[in-house]
Amino acid sequence: MFTNIIITLVVLFGSAWGMSRFFTLPKNIWLLFISQPLVMAASPVIVFIGGILSTKMGNDPSMATLPITVMILGVACTSIPAALLAKVKGRKFAVITGFLISFVASLLAALATYQLNFELFVFASLMFGSSSAFIQQLRFAAIENAPTQADIPTVLSIVMLSGIFAAFLGPDIALAAKDLIDSPQGYTGSFLVLALLVVLALVIISQFKNVESENVVFNENTRPLLVIIKQPIFIISVLCAAIGFALMSYLMTATPLSMHQDNGHSLLETKWVIQSHIAAMFLPSLFTAWLVKKLGLKALMLAGTLLYGSVIIIAFAGEQVIHYWWALVLLGIGWNFLFLSGTSLLPLSYLPSEKHKVQALNDFILFGFQAAASLLAGWVLYKAGWYGVLLSSLPFLIILFTVTLYFYIHHKKLQSTLLKNTVLKKTELEST
Repeated sequence: MFTNIIITLVVLFGSAWGMSRFFTLPKNIWLLFISQPLVMAASPVIVFIGGILSTKMGNDPSMATLPITVMILGVACTSIPAALLAKVKGRKFAVITGFLISFVASLLAALATYQLNFELFVFASLMFGSSSAFIQQLRFAAIENAPTQADIPTVLSIVMLSGIFAAFLGPDIALAAKDLIDSPQGYTGSFLVLALLVVLALVIISQFKNVESENVVFNENTRPLLVIIKQPIFIISVLCAAIGFALMSYLMTATPLSMHQDNGHSLLETKWVIQSHIAAMFLPSLFTAWLVKKLGLKALMLAGTLLYGSVIIIAFAGEQVIHYWWALVLLGIGWNFLFLSGTSLLPLSYLPSEKHKVQALNDFILFGFQAAASLLAGWVLYKAGWYGVLLSSLPFLIILFTVTLYFYIHHKKLQSTLLKNTVLKKTELEST
C-alpha cells in the first residue's frame, strides 16, 4: 500500500513540475490538487467492494450494485443544491459542507459493515454521493481560478490529474485496513481510515479563498435556461460528458462482479483492474492540455470516442484478466478525453451571471445518466451476462459517435457562436 502511495506522490509532483504553467497558477489550484483526492478515495472503495459486500449483506444478487447506483444517484440529486449553495455562500462554504458530509458517510459505512446492516450501508453510499456532488463542483472552482480562458484545459488537467491519488488510496485502504477492526465481513477499519483522510482534507481546504468575482453582483438580465440549452455548443458539451460518463460507469460497475463473482478471478486481480482503470482515468491529464493546444478539443473528443469503440471490441474478445484490464484502461483514457472536452466546452455556453444554474443543470444531467447506467449494469449483468452488458452499450456508443462527428465537422461553423459568447462575457464583466 505505502509503496503505491510513494510512487503516486513521485509521479504526481514530478509530472506537475514538468508542467510549465503549474507553478504560475493561483494557490487555490494547489489546494484543490492536494485535498480533492483525499475525499475522492471513497468512490473507488464503493466501486471496488460495494458490490461484493452487498452480495453478503443483502438477499437479492441482482441488487448487488445498489450501493454504487445510490451513490451516483446522490450525486445527481445533490448537484443542483450544491451549485446553489456555492452561489449563495461561496465555493469554500460549499466545499467544506461536502467534505463534512463525506466524513459522516464514512462513519455510517463503518457502522454498517460492523453491524452487517445493508440498508445503512446503502444510506451511507447515498451520503457519499451527496458529498461527491460538492466535490465535482471543484472543477468549476478551478475554472474560476484560471487566469485566462486559454488556461482552462491546463487547470482542468491538473485538477483531474490529482484523482490518481484516489486510484491508489481507495482500493489499497480497502484491503490494508480491512481487518483493522474485527467485523463480520471486514472493511469497518477501511471506512474509519477514510474518515481520517477527510479530516486531513478539511484542514487543507481551510486555506482556500473565494475568488473576488464571487462577490460581484452580475447583471440580473440572464437568459432563460431554455435559450441556453438550445445552443449547439451546450448540447455537444453535455452529451459528450454525460454519455461518456454513463458508459464508463456502466462498464466499470459491472466489471468487479463479472470478474470476481461470475468468472472466479481473484480479488487481487479484480483490484488491479479497477485500480488500473481509475489510474487511467486521471494519468492522461499529464498531456491532455498539450494535446488540446496542439490538436484542439475536436481531436481530443474524437480520440476519446474511438477509444470507447476499441473498449467494446477488446471486451468482446474474451473474459480473461488481460481482456478486462485492457478494456478498463482504454475506457479510463477515453473517459478522460471526453470529460475534459465536455467540461472545457461548457463555459463557452454561458455568461458569468448564468454559471451556477448552467453548472447545476449540467451536473444533474451528467450524474443522472451515470446513476441510471450503474443501476442497469447490475440488472443486465444478472439477466444477460457480460456480453449482454456490452451489446446494450452499442446504441449509446453510436449516439456518442454522431455527436462527436458533428462537432468535428462543424467546428468552424460553431466558432462564430463561441466568439459571440466570449464578447458578451467581456461586456458583462466590464459593466460590473
